[in-house]
Amino acid sequence: MITKLDDLARHVRNSGRRYRIAVAWAQDSNTIGALRKACDEGFAEPVMIGITTEISKLAAEQGIGTDGFTLIDVRNESDAASLAVEMTRSGETDVVMKGLIGTDKFLRAVMDKEKGILAPKSVMSYVCAVEIPAYRKLLFITDPAVIPFPDLDQKVAMVKYAIQMANRFGIGKPKVALIGATEKVSRQFENTIDYSVICKMAERGQFKECIIDGPLDIFLACDPQSPAIKGVPTPVNGDADILLFPDIESCNPFYKGLMLFGKGELAGMICGTTKPVVVMSRSESEKSKYYCLALACLMA
Repeated sequence: MITKLDDLARHVRNSGRRYRIAVAWAQDSNTIGALRKACDEGFAEPVMIGITTEISKLAAEQGIGTDGFTLIDVRNESDAASLAVEMTRSGETDVVMKGLIGTDKFLRAVMDKEKGILAPKSVMSYVCAVEIPAYRKLLFITDPAVIPFPDLDQKVAMVKYAIQMANRFGIGKPKVALIGATEKVSRQFENTIDYSVICKMAERGQFKECIIDGPLDIFLACDPQSPAIKGVPTPVNGDADILLFPDIESCNPFYKGLMLFGKGELAGMICGTTKPVVVMSRSESEKSKYYCLALACLMA
């Protein structure tokens, strides 16, 4: 079982496989550093698409060599994204990664109906594994980045993606907490109605083996003492592996708070595409970008 993000990177390194990574608009210092580390450790072959003189300059300023890198000169960020996606779609590369380009432009190329890599009729969502000192294991969180206000079908897809990722980490029966502001189903909170449907679906075996309950607040989901204190029995029992949030407005601030105040590190990626897609904020650390690369390789 992969219980730490360093274990994730080690698992990918030990696989013996090298993955080709197409990076769109690659002139970004932290991205270059993360790829240099992954390349040196033997599991990545970076294809850096962008203004090659700037890529080389940034690498030199950090004392980083570009040996082992393929540099492709493209002068427009949208063209860089299209080429990165095209290379991954064709199988020339295994993973596509966002560099300095804006997320909207990058995802436009990923979602292009003719040339993109979004699987037919699939839901595109984001799942991340977060490691925080205050929690006893990795915590999978969805969706802090892509779907603003998921409907029932999208929530079902989000649950399935998160379970699939947890399974790849070696968690055979993950505990899924459907997060809300209350533990009661109420028409005043429409998401709790969706949660009751998802729980019924789980009872009928419509998900891979897992434990699902909700609505639950964060304490009931992640604090083993809270179910007894609050008098709310739940099979998750304060030991959640996966947290599904009702919308991006609650999930995004929560996960960013874990990064800023909880000293967390994350590995995350887009799900629902035919090939792994790495999308990170341009301000994310080199270490987090390295972990995201390792996750994409694990899921490839």
